[in-house]
Amino acid sequence: MDRRTFLGTGGAAMAASLLPGASLAAGAAGRKDALFQRIDLVSDGLALDPREYAIRLQEAVAGGLDADNYSRGGAIERLEGTFARLLGKPAAMFVATGTLANHIAVRRLAGEDRRVLVQAESHLYNDSGDGASNLGGLNLVPLGEGQATLRLDDVQQWVERSRGGRVRNAVGVISIETPVRRRDHAMADFAEIERISRYAREQGIRLHLDGARLFTLPHHSGRSLAEYTALFDTVYVSLWKHFNGASGAILAGSAGFVDGLYHERRMFGGALPGAWPLVAPVEAYALRFQADYAQAWRAADALIGHLQADGRFKARKLADGTSRFFLAVADASAQALPERLRAHDIILSRPHPETGEFAIQVNPTLLRMDPAELARRFTGALAG
Repeated sequence: MDRRTFLGTGGAAMAASLLPGASLAAGAAGRKDALFQRIDLVSDGLALDPREYAIRLQEAVAGGLDADNYSRGGAIERLEGTFARLLGKPAAMFVATGTLANHIAVRRLAGEDRRVLVQAESHLYNDSGDGASNLGGLNLVPLGEGQATLRLDDVQQWVERSRGGRVRNAVGVISIETPVRRRDHAMADFAEIERISRYAREQGIRLHLDGARLFTLPHHSGRSLAEYTALFDTVYVSLWKHFNGASGAILAGSAGFVDGLYHERRMFGGALPGAWPLVAPVEAYALRFQADYAQAWRAADALIGHLQADGRFKARKLADGTSRFFLAVADASAQALPERLRAHDIILSRPHPETGEFAIQVNPTLLRMDPAELARRFTGALAG
């Protein structure tokens, strides 16, 4: 019996019963350590622990799910279609990691023009171990050090410089990340992205969007997902950061771009034999993410109001920020906050060693407790 038949004939229930913690689903609510109660102010998403993920996986399988075959067909094909529609692109492909998604995208877009302009603070430049050059033969040129926004003036300068060299070395791709994790999730200026996109089209340069956390942007910029993705040939979105998959990414673009791209995915070792367990809960979270995220920010703003009324807390938001704000605490017990709050299932980062501020990540776990009560937990933790 193959996996698809197994799942379709009741094997799903059997498999789910074997998952660690799956049997906790029914009785968890009455327990002291009830699941899905933790408030995680560090993670992008819900940061599901193994027991919680096993429950979500069981629910997805019980709702009807077909296994994929080496990351093709079944639940993976369905998810690809869902994200293609959400992103306003004709086609999409599942990729095991965002690092691989970015690499495959810029490698194919570049073609014979191997120079790629990137933000100096981008994931592609800083966190991929020079994979673009070592594995793809690409030359990444970092621009805008310390900035979230790549400027058209800098782009034009490098395009002209590349074109005018003694050996032709044209720019093939411009890759832009927004929001930018290394700039505290700040978003790149939309108007500047538009200008760069128009210029690149005129010059025949392709564009890639590293949109790992793209779905947060509409709430802050007032621009739809489609308005962003229309400016680019390809876009990558993470499936685990906000949508609570175990791993995975989506790479979307034109039908011609995606057609046959799975061969390159396999070449780089990314054709997982069975990818469905990694992403089974993703679709449900993705479809409701923007509503949940907006509600989470309403809860965050209410929390900020309660804390600042106490007088010992001061919140700071970035002018171009998205999913993060900063909390300063004028109290000698501030250093002990993370440990004391953890006893109440509230996860807080350590304070910044220079500023003393706590970075607070806004996500739907904030909806698990009334903001006034959460503020009382904070103030109570200061008292010990």
